[in-house]
Amino acid sequence: MIQDQTPPVIEFRSVALTYPGPPPVPALLPCDLTVRRGEYVTVVGPSGSGKSTFLNIAGLLDAPTSGTYLLDGIDTTSIKDKERTALRGSRIGFVFQAFHLLAHRSASENVELAMVYQRVRRSQRRARAHAALVRVGLSHRLEALPTRLSGGERQRVAIARALVTEPSLLLCDEPTGNLDSATADSVLELLDQLHRDGATIVAITHDPQVAARGQRTVSIRDGLLTDTAGRKVIA
Repeated sequence: MIQDQTPPVIEFRSVALTYPGPPPVPALLPCDLTVRRGEYVTVVGPSGSGKSTFLNIAGLLDAPTSGTYLLDGIDTTSIKDKERTALRGSRIGFVFQAFHLLAHRSASENVELAMVYQRVRRSQRRARAHAALVRVGLSHRLEALPTRLSGGERQRVAIARALVTEPSLLLCDEPTGNLDSATADSVLELLDQLHRDGATIVAITHDPQVAARGQRTVSIRDGLLTDTAGRKVIA
């Protein structure tokens, strides 16, 4: 049998982050974590556990103070800030709890903005934005302003914006935190479908019901990343 030689999307090797003091504050303790292409992994933990630190490192918003983080096999800890920014823009799609849509831009325009930094030609941006919105079920809301959209629709626009650059990783931070239970379930069903279509998803959440949608769950508490049995994560 031929083994898949594609590098993991995420590979943490003894990754840790300590904020300088005095006194120094360890926000993420040394951990190893592998997320392979096509996986759906959820990360759970209470407030102040280190989830945001994990998100910031995985999303290339912060660099670890020790260890090595490989994204698609690229050593992100040995590249310059400009290169890290370009890597983040091309390979990671973010979905946030608060949507972060521009209120005076249409759904299509909000999605198009994700492609500006990739220097996609203007003539191509609109078509790709429309295709992404159709993919998330918003073919009837292409030109609607966020102020005219429901919470679930706004989150779908945010997901379309994350998908339109065809990233390696869909990184979700409390994706249902601002939604009622029925709307949250429809958004989670959309993420399930994207996963079935081959998307690699990492979702950070405090909600056990959201966490259960993933293929596997890791926990973080007091900066320590563990599996569901309480063992330190090593794979």
